[in-house]
Amino acid sequence: MSYKDNLLKKIEIDRLVRTITGAIGPVESGKRIDKALLGQLVAFFPWTRRQERDLQLFLESDGPGKTRILVLDNDLTIYHTTVDDVALRKSPTVKEMVNIRNAIKILNDKDVVVSKKEASLKTIQDICIADLDLDFTAADIEGIAGEGAASLENGYAQGVQESLMLLAELLGLSPAPKAFSLNHHDMYGQVGRKPGGETTFGPLVMFSRVHNTLTCLELSLSSRDKGRFDTLKAAAAGQTETAASGPAVFELMKSKVLAAGS
Repeated sequence: MSYKDNLLKKIEIDRLVRTITGAIGPVESGKRIDKALLGQLVAFFPWTRRQERDLQLFLESDGPGKTRILVLDNDLTIYHTTVDDVALRKSPTVKEMVNIRNAIKILNDKDVVVSKKEASLKTIQDICIADLDLDFTAADIEGIAGEGAASLENGYAQGVQESLMLLAELLGLSPAPKAFSLNHHDMYGQVGRKPGGETTFGPLVMFSRVHNTLTCLELSLSSRDKGRFDTLKAAAAGQTETAASGPAVFELMKSKVLAAGS
């Protein structure tokens, strides 16, 4: 599998974890984990899938001994114990429940619980990403930048968006917060938080699907600046000076990635 494909997988894994985590509420909220999104996430998970009674399990090591076991339910509990012990605690039979020792285990599983919910999601995320080969060569980065530049010149928006997203990921740039987002524009940049609720955004790169333009702005905008959208729109329309524009933006991002990588 190519480096680009692995990086796209990492971005998708991170997106799924953010979305699932953002929807998790406290126990009293009654919110439940989105099973469809969870299913997409565990498709990347390298542990062994196993069905035990009515439980969907993922085992770090498939054997009779103790191992880390993920139970795919609303709690997303990861245990360190045996499959039989998890089955007893999570899906006991009537016969098992009447045994006093079993009842104690069923009522209190703290001795074998490793993590739940958000902490388990972080573990899943780390393991999924660790399974990917994310080492790149200069040729990998040149290829991504080259594809982006060609897509821009040919008016292929999806190709521009993909290359921009990949290079932004490598540079640690974040998508534009709501306070700076524009319809039909893809923006990535440095996001800052200041006391009093002020958000800053920039330096940034912006692809306008309205104008089919790509620009880089070496400035920092504030959420308190009422003219911030005018600044962005003027840059997208080519009506103001920018640090770089057109294919040169991909060249600039490529150079920064390679410089950081070296």
